[in-house]
Amino acid sequence: MKYFFLAYAIIAIAVVGVFKYRGHHFSEPPIVLLPDMDDQDVLKAQKPDSFFADGQGARQPVQHTAPIGFQKDGATNLGGIPEYEFSGGSGYYFTGQVGDYFGTGMPEELKLTPENATELLARGEERFNVYCSVCHGSSGDGQGMTSKYGVPGIANLMMFTPEIYPDGRMFDVITKGKGNMSGYGYNVPVRDRWAIISYIRAMQVARKAPYDAVKKSYDEGKAKQDSTKPSAK
Repeated sequence: MKYFFLAYAIIAIAVVGVFKYRGHHFSEPPIVLLPDMDDQDVLKAQKPDSFFADGQGARQPVQHTAPIGFQKDGATNLGGIPEYEFSGGSGYYFTGQVGDYFGTGMPEELKLTPENATELLARGEERFNVYCSVCHGSSGDGQGMTSKYGVPGIANLMMFTPEIYPDGRMFDVITKGKGNMSGYGYNVPVRDRWAIISYIRAMQVARKAPYDAVKKSYDEGKAKQDSTKPSAK
């Protein structure tokens, strides 16, 4: 037993000698077993930095970029899209809320008609496939690519019908994010967020439609999908 305590004392002294006491100041870099990204190569605002030839950490904007709110001649468009479509505004169109509650339905600002509603749905499908399908799947069932790599908590959007999940609440989640999902308020313009919601609602309705009513579209889509698959040789 005495050898056990002797070995224990030697190990304890060795550990203390290597790692030292918590909070102890010393000149040599500490041994870090789990760095957890504590030290990163980042630039501190208004600080010198030897990485650049002029020794300054503060840099000019990247050439040909236009920061929001700092455009020449007071221009208010970014790539043809008004700045306020990203950065805010009040009312249902910009927040998804009516007073203290989430609203349902497409905002009047979209100026939808039977003629242009199809265009909004097509835009929604395109933007959904760009921003949403990688996680939620092309059909919104939560079985996208990231689910194959063990990403948890991906929502099945087909379950979030207007009766239990108002359009305004879905807009708010797209804008601010929820759970593992980050917000897209700075990536997706307001109109495109509503277009995505309209497409999700269309998919929910289509799931409940009788097969005879969607057979033609289903067969056309399946034939198109099959035509893009590589043929076996």
